[in-house]
Amino acid sequence: MLRQNLSRILSLAVLCATLPACGGKSAPRPQPANYPPQTSQPSGPSGIPSSAPPSVSAESAIVIDAVSGKVLYAKNADSLRPVASTQKLVTALVLIDAGPLDKPVQIATEDTLCEPTKLFMKPGEVYNRRDLLRVLMVKSANDVARALARDCGGSLEGFSALMNRKAAALGMRNSHFVNPNGLPVAGQYSTARDMAIAARAAWHSPTIRSFTALKTTTFTYNDGHVKEMENTNRLLKKIPYCDGLKTGTTDAAGRCLISSGTLNGRSTIVVVLKDSTPHIWDDSENLLRWSLESPQMP
Repeated sequence: MLRQNLSRILSLAVLCATLPACGGKSAPRPQPANYPPQTSQPSGPSGIPSSAPPSVSAESAIVIDAVSGKVLYAKNADSLRPVASTQKLVTALVLIDAGPLDKPVQIATEDTLCEPTKLFMKPGEVYNRRDLLRVLMVKSANDVARALARDCGGSLEGFSALMNRKAAALGMRNSHFVNPNGLPVAGQYSTARDMAIAARAAWHSPTIRSFTALKTTTFTYNDGHVKEMENTNRLLKKIPYCDGLKTGTTDAAGRCLISSGTLNGRSTIVVVLKDSTPHIWDDSENLLRWSLESPQMP
């Protein structure tokens, strides 16, 4: 009898051990440390074109998704180099941060002391920041950049400090700016990757983006004279979906262009630095078309 009772007790113990835990659910099994989490929805296209990128003659280039910032293509993207007037996008970003664009700016003699591209404003004339910034983005006038920088930063040195502070805040880790217009000066440099970061911030500014997308604009001087100007970015007239952003040219920097476009719900930014006159437009166009017209990888 004792042996039978012991047998029944052991059977009951085994049965209890095999029953589910409290609540009717079995305790979860431990997963390996590298077990991938399950997703309820499959991921969409990567945004990276499925075709190979076109070859470019530029010494540095990068293509990014304007929304996510994902890099789609890069060539010597971290090489330090002068970037000419493309850095006026940083100038524009500082101006946007500085406050209302309706603030008047009185032109000083020191603003006019620059070459070669100028609006030829006269000392004592007064214009608002908005009109000057629009001309800066469309025609890249260097005297306009000096006037805005002096008015905003108190001096060119003060404004360059604001530019470098803005660059650091954006995550531009390999840039240093000394003037607002990109004219050659010792100690001034950036990279294709850093300028893509600045361009993405400018692209997300409705004001800057509206200016860089203009094919033409006008400027009214204090004496009533009206000057018509054409955007220096030729791709605006060549590619229907191109919507910016900024050109730049000096002997040290070569031909530079930051272009952007939006097609079928996707937007990309192309930075091409240190290119030649025969190739700058083709290189930029080919990269922009590749990034937006090619099918995406799954």
